[in-house]
Amino acid sequence: MADTAALLDDLRAEGDDLDALVAGLDPSQWARPTPAVGWTVAHQIAHLAWTDARASEAAAAPEVFAREVAKAAAAPERFVDEGAAAGALEPPATLLARWRAGRTALSELLATRPEGAKLPWYGPPMGVASMATARLMETWAHGQDVADALGVRRTPTARLRHIAHIGVRARDYAYAINQLAPPREEFRVELAAPDGALWTYGPPEASQRVSGPALDFCLLVTQRAHRDDLALRVDGGEARRWLGIAQAFAGPPGAGRPAGSLAGAALAAAHGAVPGAHAAVSPAADSDRADAEHCRTKRRGGEA
Repeated sequence: MADTAALLDDLRAEGDDLDALVAGLDPSQWARPTPAVGWTVAHQIAHLAWTDARASEAAAAPEVFAREVAKAAAAPERFVDEGAAAGALEPPATLLARWRAGRTALSELLATRPEGAKLPWYGPPMGVASMATARLMETWAHGQDVADALGVRRTPTARLRHIAHIGVRARDYAYAINQLAPPREEFRVELAAPDGALWTYGPPEASQRVSGPALDFCLLVTQRAHRDDLALRVDGGEARRWLGIAQAFAGPPGAGRPAGSLAGAALAAAHGAVPGAHAAVSPAADSDRADAEHCRTKRRGGEA
């Protein structure tokens, strides 16, 4: 069973780290474009504030949240962008204060929910631990967009484990939304944690395998870096296909980042590679790569 108190501590810490990144920005920096097309730093924080508010409604006022779900159903391609755009119009100080108050309120609400409680959401209902983990993942991912826009290299933390966990668990979801049948066999994922520990998922004997730095895997599954910029080793054609479609967030397939984009380029330099050079892979048929590329070209929208 997940330790909800520890999860909420990590969620607060992730928010505090991003808060420290934006608290001293001037208005021109709040208006700086981020890698998400059409979104500024202000849009990123406004989106987090908007989603925290919806999560608080789900926890405390399900009938209010149900009305928000109906609005989303009426404009499925616009409601996320519209929420971010509205918040981005606020003065930065007002937006920052609203985000701070909202994330504090959400943490307090989640802490009071009983074990086993289910919260309504845009997809299936979520448990408290799942909601906290999802909010942490999204805060980290949008924080990466902000860091890229500002040219800041963030220090990876053990909180990446929550994001890696979602990324692994969401494997079959990624196949499904790309209209592919999920493999029946489990994959083995081995990730080097920031402190040097090894995080492992799946059976040791699995033939389909992914390994490498946890940071790289998290950037991949949140679609904040292209797989060719990452130091991930892939063994097996099906695992290779998965890395072409993986996503840790709900919603339609995302467009991802092009090779050599900001986070990916910085990582490639840190790994001593040329941006855009392919990640290490075991020999696989060219058709495996073609299938993955076909899935990528079909993606649209869907930012975490």
